[in-house]
Amino acid sequence: MATVETAETAVAEDGGVRRRDFINIAAVSFAGAGAVATVFPLVNQMNPSADVLALSSIEVDISAIETGQSIKTSWRKQPIFIRNLTAAEIAEANAVKVSDLRDPETLADRTSVGKENWLITLGVCTHLGCVPLGAAQGEIKGEFGGYFCPCHGSHYDTAARIRKGPAPKNLEVPEHEFLSDTVVKIG
Repeated sequence: MATVETAETAVAEDGGVRRRDFINIAAVSFAGAGAVATVFPLVNQMNPSADVLALSSIEVDISAIETGQSIKTSWRKQPIFIRNLTAAEIAEANAVKVSDLRDPETLADRTSVGKENWLITLGVCTHLGCVPLGAAQGEIKGEFGGYFCPCHGSHYDTAARIRKGPAPKNLEVPEHEFLSDTVVKIG
């Protein structure tokens, strides 16, 4: 019995594309485009909003901060402490044995090269997120002359390193760079 070849089967045997293959490819492509159109808004909504992106970095003029003084500012809705350390505070921080610290870091690890007198930290206690005292004039500085968290009694030294209390880590040093002798960019 002889087989009748149609044009469709002859093309398929020669490696060509049949109408059914084209429909399958078109359907899969359409489904893929639909999946991308559905998933993209869900992923895109996780991007930071415009107001957060606008605060991704700030520039702070530090020319008015005298030696021994500090200021509070805000970056990404978080308090920032900028402190101009005295020679005595630097010597006191360098005299501490790093092996005695809970979170061992030297003052040099926490400051920029050539700007060892400028200590820039997030003003958020690493225990439960309270704002420590000690940045403003007349505030309690704790037993080690740095910062004191009134919520649970964490004491930080002049290099903002945890020395006593429940806080597990030193105050965080944000990414920063000095644009000039009087301007620092945080973030």
